[in-house]
Amino acid sequence: MITIREITKKVGPRILFENISMTFNSGCRYGLTGPNGCGKSTLLKIIIGTEESTSGSVTLPRRVGFLNQNIEQFRDFKVLDVVIMGNKRLWETLAERDKLYDAELTDEIGIRLGELEEIVNEEDGYSAESDAEMLLTGMGVGAELHHEKMSAIPSDRQFRVLLCQALFGNPEALLLDEPTNHLDMESIGWLEKFLHNYKGVLIVVSHDRHFLNAVTTHIADIDYETVIIYPGNYDQMLVTKTAVRERTESENKSKDKKVSQLREFVAKFGAGTRASQVQSRLREIERLEPQELKKSNIQRPYIRFYPPEKPSGQVIFQVEDVSKGYDGKKVISHFSIDITRGDKIGIIGNNGKGKTTLLKMLAGVLPVDGGRIELGHQVQIGYFPQNHAEIVDKKSNLTVFDWLKKRREGVYDQDVRSILGKMLFSGDDAFKPVAHLSGGETARLIIGGLMLCNYNVLILDEPNNHLDLEAVSALSWALKDYKGTVLVASHDRDLINNSATSILAFDEKGLKPFKGPLDEYLSTKN
Repeated sequence: MITIREITKKVGPRILFENISMTFNSGCRYGLTGPNGCGKSTLLKIIIGTEESTSGSVTLPRRVGFLNQNIEQFRDFKVLDVVIMGNKRLWETLAERDKLYDAELTDEIGIRLGELEEIVNEEDGYSAESDAEMLLTGMGVGAELHHEKMSAIPSDRQFRVLLCQALFGNPEALLLDEPTNHLDMESIGWLEKFLHNYKGVLIVVSHDRHFLNAVTTHIADIDYETVIIYPGNYDQMLVTKTAVRERTESENKSKDKKVSQLREFVAKFGAGTRASQVQSRLREIERLEPQELKKSNIQRPYIRFYPPEKPSGQVIFQVEDVSKGYDGKKVISHFSIDITRGDKIGIIGNNGKGKTTLLKMLAGVLPVDGGRIELGHQVQIGYFPQNHAEIVDKKSNLTVFDWLKKRREGVYDQDVRSILGKMLFSGDDAFKPVAHLSGGETARLIIGGLMLCNYNVLILDEPNNHLDLEAVSALSWALKDYKGTVLVASHDRDLINNSATSILAFDEKGLKPFKGPLDEYLSTKN
């Protein structure tokens, strides 16, 4: 159980949330939701104790697991040791025990060693390594990496190790901020099953709608400068929240009409002989005065990819016998496919299998080692890279407006401002330096560039990274309605399922095409 009492957090003059009090109960799994910048990560840090609230207090159980975001502090430790560090009491005990075993044995040291062995037993320390190995294996970190230093393994595997650290040692509470980042679909599925069997209290922040719907029993939604808990998963919360808001607005309109009629009566008879009736009406007006509705902080970008100015030919890409490798290891081997106008292809597979490599070759930013990729007639490609820095130079002095205007020669300023407004860069935000943009803002800016240029082919590599749930939903609808050709790689199952009509899957047998949406493809794997 986690209890927060009268928590307020202000950032400068802005109030993120004010005087919130609630209890998160054991056996319940809470999704913490709200748009980028509303304070989700801030609230998690306040609960953990790594950030102070403006006022209020938090009560936690004895053992809390949380997802550490700082890879660097663990770079010199072995992978297994980093996982075991998730149980702080056990790790400190093991460290002291090992140190004492290296010292000259005395009666005092012998007594202390006995005490330490009792703690190791209490904390299930004798099975710690096997428990850690089980977590790592489930999370897709192979046994060959378990005794490597963190700095020697790929960065996406390092994040998975930190997730295992949070899960290790049967914590009574789990606080997870974006746990599905850097996970492929297989690992996300394993995590979902693990969390379903978890008996403590879970609070999770995620922009993966499918994950939230699969895992959560409640939603704690940050909006209206407070936190409101709704029973059910994310989709159920949206239905309830919308219904409550619409009902309140309808009641207010009805009250407005009634108050207007009462005011007419008071104005007409206020100076007359019907004083008692007037006073009765005034009391009724006071009772009916509609409550002021706080403005929701949820903003959804308006994403639309307009019909291409120049339609492409029927064939978009002819891929013939293409191969690509790194350091002597083949990532893509003798792959061939024809991609035709109007195809909506979702590209899926475990990390490191070659999704980004394939998209970069199709986008023309990476050469093939063998075979050939031939572009069709009048193909104009809009590319969204997984690494935003490939097209948004954070070291430049460009403003958001300047960057976007450079994307299309001869574009009018009002057209640039229109796109920026749709992507939530209003007012002075249009002149914010790109160097100061957050990950979500950078992603929205790149999408704005794709909207401005009317490409007839879109190649998108993990475009949902850093976007909030509202923006991912808007992107999903836009891709579904788009009249051109789409290739999109993502681990977000809702995005792929809603926007792709066929699948290219990197699996154990190589790269395989599948005609049909993601749900149909996954059903063939079960």
